[in-house]
Amino acid sequence: MWRLAGVCPVPPSGNLSSVETIRWFTTLRKEDVLIGGGKGANLGELTAAGVPVPPGFVVTSDAFNGFLRQSGLRDQILASLRNLDVNDTAALDGVAAELQRAVLAAEVPRQTVEEIHHAYRELSQSSGVGEEFVAVRSSATAEDRPHTSFAGMNETFLNVRGADAVVEAVRRCWASLYGARVIFYRREQGLAEEGMSIAVAVQKMINSEKAGVLFTENPATGDESVLVIESSFGLGDAVVSGSVQPDYFEVRKKDLAILQRRIAHKSFADLRSESGENIRRELSDAEAEAPSLTDEEVRAIAQLGLRIGEHYGTPQDVEWAIEGGQVYIVQSRPVTATGKAATSAEEETAPGDGILVRGLGASPGIAVGRARVLASATEGARVQEGDILVTRMTAPDWAPVMRRAAAIITDEGGMTAHAAIVSRELGIPCIVGAGNATEKIPDGEIVTVDARQGIVYRGKRAETAAQQPRATAATVTAAPPVTATRLLVNLGEPDLAAEVAARPVDGVGLLRLEFLVLSVTNNVHPRRLLEQGRGDEYRQKLAEGLRTFAAAFAPRPIICRSTDFRTNEYRGMEGGEAFEPREANPMIGYRGAFRYVAEPDLFRLELAAVRDVREKERLTNLHLMVPFVRTLGEFRRCKELIDDSGLTRDPAFQLWVMAEVPSILYRLADYAALGTYGVSIGSNDLTQLMLGVDRDSERLAPLFDERDDAVMGAIRDLIEGAHRVGMRCSICGQAPSVYPEVTERLVEWGIDSISVNPDAIDATRRIIASAEQRLLIAAARRVNPGAHPSDG
Repeated sequence: MWRLAGVCPVPPSGNLSSVETIRWFTTLRKEDVLIGGGKGANLGELTAAGVPVPPGFVVTSDAFNGFLRQSGLRDQILASLRNLDVNDTAALDGVAAELQRAVLAAEVPRQTVEEIHHAYRELSQSSGVGEEFVAVRSSATAEDRPHTSFAGMNETFLNVRGADAVVEAVRRCWASLYGARVIFYRREQGLAEEGMSIAVAVQKMINSEKAGVLFTENPATGDESVLVIESSFGLGDAVVSGSVQPDYFEVRKKDLAILQRRIAHKSFADLRSESGENIRRELSDAEAEAPSLTDEEVRAIAQLGLRIGEHYGTPQDVEWAIEGGQVYIVQSRPVTATGKAATSAEEETAPGDGILVRGLGASPGIAVGRARVLASATEGARVQEGDILVTRMTAPDWAPVMRRAAAIITDEGGMTAHAAIVSRELGIPCIVGAGNATEKIPDGEIVTVDARQGIVYRGKRAETAAQQPRATAATVTAAPPVTATRLLVNLGEPDLAAEVAARPVDGVGLLRLEFLVLSVTNNVHPRRLLEQGRGDEYRQKLAEGLRTFAAAFAPRPIICRSTDFRTNEYRGMEGGEAFEPREANPMIGYRGAFRYVAEPDLFRLELAAVRDVREKERLTNLHLMVPFVRTLGEFRRCKELIDDSGLTRDPAFQLWVMAEVPSILYRLADYAALGTYGVSIGSNDLTQLMLGVDRDSERLAPLFDERDDAVMGAIRDLIEGAHRVGMRCSICGQAPSVYPEVTERLVEWGIDSISVNPDAIDATRRIIASAEQRLLIAAARRVNPGAHPSDG
């Protein structure tokens, strides 16, 4: 694989006999960074701790220092770097290329070569083979330390085989110490060149069937109660580099419960061919969308993460691999930076229209700036201070550009992508895995990046945060007031489940299944999946997503609204044009309960997913709500399908109906007679249909107002009418999230629960408490007109 260049047959000067060229992992500890580098020292520490680490050795920093002395390169390197302006890209690239050529051309002392050969032969013999495949990884003395990660900068070579190939890979690792990106990063971190050195770790290569990374705390939120695992098929380098979008698992430490799981479309796997070459195999759709880890494997990796975290006592970023059912740890380093939950209004923004893209929030915060869409780092000069960098994915050579950016958005990658790690170090917002941000975000447009929610909005939106500041799971606040009216939350994104569940809410009043469908299908129309014979897979993925919500909120109730896509939304999914009619007004078109009656096969899959969660997972806090019900007849047919699914056999199961179409107001007793537990008012559609205003029409926008007397009158009648026939009444539209005065009226009219957006939780809780207190005072005054609230 590698040609062995320039080996010096005898040391030209000096004495190398005192140089300690090789140290086996078994002889290294975490304090040995100066001799073994960050990676080598940590691999030795893990080996001593009994963690399953593939065996190996380190070509020490002494060997590298001896090489520089023998070759006379030390003085040349220091002279070249002394007055270098690292912000002058051309000058930086020129000096870096010159220094790397010099290192690659210099002769390696014969003694060093022989000791590497001997150690490699010994490693191979211990594995029972003539020539073992090894990973050769740079291990700089300043990397993998608490405040400097050098993420992806120094070189790594996989599946290296043969003694001469190992020597050449070591030489190339040495040369990588003088790459342009590495020089820039060192200067930015204030690290002196005089003391800079590098070791190289040579480790038995695990021919992994699946691999990835593990964080012993959530690096995006700083949540210390969970571990985060990212995984994919094949070698782990694709996950570490961010070139594949990995599966994501969040595991609670105290009981190893899997709180979140997101199964990504993993388009390829990097593998080792029979001849030892690294090859990339494209995966079929079925392979790409299959989970890369079983639950047992997730927990086995998490268990090792607990051991490693407890051993070090600090958050760790761990690389792992699985071969033959055995989990191996191939690297561990300190987490150099974690996100912390935002606590100020400036760091949050309110959701709304104008969403350009969604992705994974990998470094939290809010930023507003001009988007610069770049194809490569060579265009970096276009990014000015405060711009938003948008690209497919970053690599270490993007470092100078990233430092100027106010936020970063990438199409690809996960929590360990280069962009994610460096953004957390820089303390700037970052969204990764956004899919098509480079296509959807226009170059030069002002955008708002909300990396807590993983959303990019068109225009400047950060100022809306001041109106409704949002607390988070990690925010320390005063205890919320206790209220009789239950406060619920509207949710759709599984990755927000655990965070929002930690907030002072009584459950989920509206779980929008559409968000989950888009996620688990990768935007493929569900009927296309049925045509492909993937109905069971669709149901299982829906159940996995629903389990994430139910487990996070248990035992608090979750009201899941079955899918309410409109035809224009369905048409936008892959394959959608083949199945969806074109409608002049989809808002009042083929949607809701009528669609379930017309297409019962898809509705049955949703029902089966809900039943799986309730029965197999024993998460009986998950309930169902049927949307956009026009007539009692269509609801009766939906109820028959629900009965057939077996859900209603459980007396604890709650069936809700959305009150959006005004006709429901006149048949409340009939809905109650069919076994409906409650009605939930959808104020958006109710307003549209009460006032005859298309809520998608910009021209009619001034007429759309949930506070209109007719709309508010209908809401009051629904609350009072539901109570008369023994049903519960809730509201899950936008009105309570936006208008405090609406919330006050709802409390006065006796609504059982109010469901709002996550950003409105705290404000709504205070409004509910205040309204209830006024009602109590008013009632007391009616009983005793002369009393004053402060009288004893």
